[in-house]
Amino acid sequence: MNTIRVSVDFLCDFMDKAFAQVGVPDDDRRIIIDVLIRADLRGIESHGIGRLKMYVDRIRQGILMPKTELKIVRQSAGSAVIDGGHGMGQVIAYRAMELAIDKARQVGIAAVAVRNSSHFGIAGYYPIMAVKQNMAGLAFTNARPSIPPTFSGEPMMGTNPIAFAVPTDEECPFVLDMATSIIQRGKIEVYEREGKTVPEGWVTDDQGAEISDPGEVLRLMGLRKASLLPLGGAGESHSGYKGYGLAMMVEIFSSLFAGGAFGQALSGLNEDGKAIPHQLGHFFIAIDISHFIAVEEFKKLAGDLVRSMRTAQKLPGEKRIYTAGEKEFENEKRIPIDGVPLNTVMQKTLHKMADELRLDVQFPFS
Repeated sequence: MNTIRVSVDFLCDFMDKAFAQVGVPDDDRRIIIDVLIRADLRGIESHGIGRLKMYVDRIRQGILMPKTELKIVRQSAGSAVIDGGHGMGQVIAYRAMELAIDKARQVGIAAVAVRNSSHFGIAGYYPIMAVKQNMAGLAFTNARPSIPPTFSGEPMMGTNPIAFAVPTDEECPFVLDMATSIIQRGKIEVYEREGKTVPEGWVTDDQGAEISDPGEVLRLMGLRKASLLPLGGAGESHSGYKGYGLAMMVEIFSSLFAGGAFGQALSGLNEDGKAIPHQLGHFFIAIDISHFIAVEEFKKLAGDLVRSMRTAQKLPGEKRIYTAGEKEFENEKRIPIDGVPLNTVMQKTLHKMADELRLDVQFPFS
């Protein structure tokens, strides 16, 4: 597959033109584009430019509102509930974490629950917002059903990621950004674009049989006849119930605290199979470190902790031990110089989008 490297400026300009054409306001576009390009820069190809068409299509279908009009429906000194009005998930999440950060400055810890939102991109983006303010941050979101409870083959919950970040005395913060499934749906989409086979132990059908063809996985998931497995895999032998339990925890944070939808209600389809808003929920926490310990002391301790992990004896043949967020941080330094990789499928997708939206674009590839 012919993969080329494309400049960050080109991709940001393309996204800006596409979102403007479907009615997304200027300020909102800046937030959305930064979240998307940050995914590509961190090497998370499943959530970057590859998601653009999904958002544009949903806006054109009328199931995603281009102008985000969120409302604070309840709040206290250290908490709030936001109704996203089915707007752009990145904008809703950004504003929710901003609010959590502002409240945490006053009371030490603050949490904001969100309902009626949509896909918000990489979960790790939002805790990093807190890190930039010398805070710790957490973000949770539910998603359309794609993983089964232990001992079931029916998808009941989303990949339900957990993201957590703290500053250190190093340039790189500690950033954990993980799905509670073995793999997320976006990775299957990447495998389909690249013509790869799905590895063993990732996906099963509704009878528990494994599936390796990514196109078939996506087709069956659309029929609710295939599931991504939770962390630990199927059954109990490798503690799959732990991944199931973590997904349930995220579902509780992301739906119940905001009085929002959960489970099958997040499928994006009504009883007649017609596309409707996904009604996703999120939950954000900001922790002002200075309310507990001097910020510089905390950063030094956090730095000592991550460095201690890297001093562990390496297994034969291994060159380096990483802590969460290091690889992505290094990607953010390298990819802007090398360019963002685009395979043949993505190149064709962008050409097709430009034609459909009648965008004035000068492509750096044929």
